[in-house]
Amino acid sequence: MVTAGVDVGAATAKTVIVADGKILSHVVIPTGHSVARAAEDVTKAALELAKLSMADLRFIISTGYGRKGVAFANKTATEIICHARGVNFVIPAARTVIDIGGQDSKVIGVREDGTVSDFAMNDKCAAGTGRFLEVMAGVLGLDIEEMGPISLTSEEPCQISSTCTIFAETEMVSLRAEGRTREDLVAGIHRAVASRVVVMGRTVGYREQVIFTGGVAKNIGVKNSLEAGIGLPILIPEEPQIIGALGAALLAGRE
Repeated sequence: MVTAGVDVGAATAKTVIVADGKILSHVVIPTGHSVARAAEDVTKAALELAKLSMADLRFIISTGYGRKGVAFANKTATEIICHARGVNFVIPAARTVIDIGGQDSKVIGVREDGTVSDFAMNDKCAAGTGRFLEVMAGVLGLDIEEMGPISLTSEEPCQISSTCTIFAETEMVSLRAEGRTREDLVAGIHRAVASRVVVMGRTVGYREQVIFTGGVAKNIGVKNSLEAGIGLPILIPEEPQIIGALGAALLAGRE
């Protein structure tokens, strides 16, 4: 029985193809201007990789902010439910999920069976999201992929106190004018992102094992700052961006 999960986020679209509890293929592409087009393209690519066609899919569940725009999906499911199910599949010991994507961040409590016990979510403000990192990378003239390694050499991370992305950008310009190093500025940015997420998730609580998912999970500087903030070690799945789509595909199998 072959099923698919399609996760259309603000920055990337992901499809995972699953057959009887085994991942056959997964693909990640930029979402671009069209949710519908991104969903079609990423699913076609995943099917080609698995040497299958759309006719082979028994059930499809879409998730993510663009889930309602996936016309070929049989059903939709929230990102919260899908992330909990997906992370439970790859790391059964997971009890807390921190997910930071392009436009939102979430902290999810996960039960032993992969269901959600509680969650907190920020989808109203760019602070604490990948978008915040993109804006700050632009201020410093960096590619976002460079930020993690650069921050590891910081000796005195800057204090970024503004909770608004626009004001934080102004604060960054001022700190740079004061002569603060690029390494300390980037490390301060990571601490700012992590602190917003850590505070948001306190209503859920942090229980081991803590798993970090989403595109921002590829940033070692943010991971280290989150670990310092919650006082617990954090694991990152081999493919942190596909967890929501994987959970959707697994839920499709139940359907």
